[in-house]
Amino acid sequence: MAPAPAPAPIQSAAVASLMDGARADVAAGRLANAAASLERALRIEPRNARLWQELARVRLKQGEYAQAESVAARSNSWAGSDNRLRAENWRLIAQAREARGDAAGARAALEAAERQQ
Repeated sequence: MAPAPAPAPIQSAAVASLMDGARADVAAGRLANAAASLERALRIEPRNARLWQELARVRLKQGEYAQAESVAARSNSWAGSDNRLRAENWRLIAQAREARGDAAGARAALEAAERQQ
């Protein structure tokens, strides 16, 4: 089975602008605005693994742990051969599981992150 292709870099100036705005919103504590910007960007580039990861980070900060885990897993589904991105996603999943009290699940996610490196 051939490895999946690497994730496509951000192609659209609109998506890059939305991502920049989302990062500024996160820095200012406007998490709902950041999530909305990332969701708009994902409507333009739904296969962009980095956008999914950014949204997972926002969901984690919002305390939406189940959604953070789900979105990080979605990022992994589009990550292709980008093992660094996959490892970062597994670490996000571990944080979400830990926050929900799933210590065993968090350990398993950290082990998966280690396997990506």
